[in-house]
Amino acid sequence: MKLLFQRLFREKLSKICILFLLLVFFLGVTAPILPLQNPEEIDFGQKYLFPSSAHWLGTDQLGRDLLSRVIWGIRSTVFISIITMTLTFCLGAAYGAIPGMFKGKVDSIMMRLCDVMMAFPSEVLILAIVGTLGPGLENVVFACVVSKWAWYARMSRSAVRSVMNKEHIRFAYVIGAPRSYILQKHILPSVLGDFCVLMTLDVGSVVLMLSALSFLGLGIQPPTPEWGMMLSEAKEVLSTHPWQMFPAGISIVSLVCAFNFLGDCLRDSLDLSGGK
Repeated sequence: MKLLFQRLFREKLSKICILFLLLVFFLGVTAPILPLQNPEEIDFGQKYLFPSSAHWLGTDQLGRDLLSRVIWGIRSTVFISIITMTLTFCLGAAYGAIPGMFKGKVDSIMMRLCDVMMAFPSEVLILAIVGTLGPGLENVVFACVVSKWAWYARMSRSAVRSVMNKEHIRFAYVIGAPRSYILQKHILPSVLGDFCVLMTLDVGSVVLMLSALSFLGLGIQPPTPEWGMMLSEAKEVLSTHPWQMFPAGISIVSLVCAFNFLGDCLRDSLDLSGGK
């Protein structure tokens, strides 16, 4: 892993992506203490103002400060996406490790459930779940986890199987090490790099999905600041105030590109380091 990170930080593009994401995380964490205007405060006398020293990104149709809403939107867009991917990873990796270590009927039965889940397109399954349960943050997170955990389970099973026959794993079995110890100390460190690549790439897709659901009115509900919902509000005045779409739109595009580029750099570094 040390060699992996050394190669990663030697790449200029990966450095830019990491610094950009750290800046985004910093702004999201410190949003409550930054000198920002209330992102939910309505002032009809200040609506549709162009960017100025008082409102760096202007104001929206209700007179709310767009810069404040974009920064506060990090918490409801980026952080929720990362939490969603963490839950997906934990569920999928734990589920897939079991059939990876135990063959026979256990493997067959558990993998058939994964095959059933993977038969449905993720986007269609998410829309179906959210449409059935109703809009809301909890339902969106649940739908995203349900639609993606099987991919991580399948990857976890394959990764565990690929390292089970290595000499240090077989030696651990010979000396009587518990399966839980082998999984935690030997198998997980060997496959963690591949999971990091997939998670980094998938965070961008979850950001897009959360934003799309909020854009359609199925995700996070007003007045909570959220980038997809900001785009939906800007859509209503696209012909008269087209600049309203830029703050949220550029934020989404920049963030997704940063995660995707970082995932590509991480994959290349992992290949060069031989997965160490």
